Amino acid sequence: MSAPPQLQKITPDNVEAACGLAVRADQERFVSPVSWSLAEAYAQPEVAWPRLIVAGDEIVGFLMGFFDIVWDPDRPDDRRSGLWRLNIAADHQGKGYGRFAVEAVCAEVRRRGQDRAVTTWEPGADGPERFYLRLGFRPTGETSGGQTVGARLLADA
Repeated sequence: MSAPPQLQKITPDNVEAACGLAVRADQERFVSPVSWSLAEAYAQPEVAWPRLIVAGDEIVGFLMGFFDIVWDPDRPDDRRSGLWRLNIAADHQGKGYGRFAVEAVCAEVRRRGQDRAVTTWEPGADGPERFYLRLGFRPTGETSGGQTVGARLLADA
């Protein structure tokens, strides 16, 4: 990382640049574009937490957390929080920004009093599973929309 990363809210001044963020072409099948994520955040503002990842003056990624959602309508007490979306710009991958994003979401989950973060990933040989496993997520045995559900226990919640 050249400049230390920071999170930044999406604003009218940066939304166009945010929507222009692109992952590598071979990763496009694994993650929705930022514009789609922002539409989902607009439709569910009570749970969505969209943020840009910036280093210096440059947008290097996008994340969207979710907080306190009912995961299974048949189990209303099963409320979860975690990482909903992660897009790191193609030319900024491998620089630690993805790890920063995951840790930022986990810190926010802890700040909100929960002791477990959840995420999902598309299965596949070139998918992000190894990344999430390295960061402490473990498959729960569940799937969501065909994606693997992973959970990470958080210390000091």
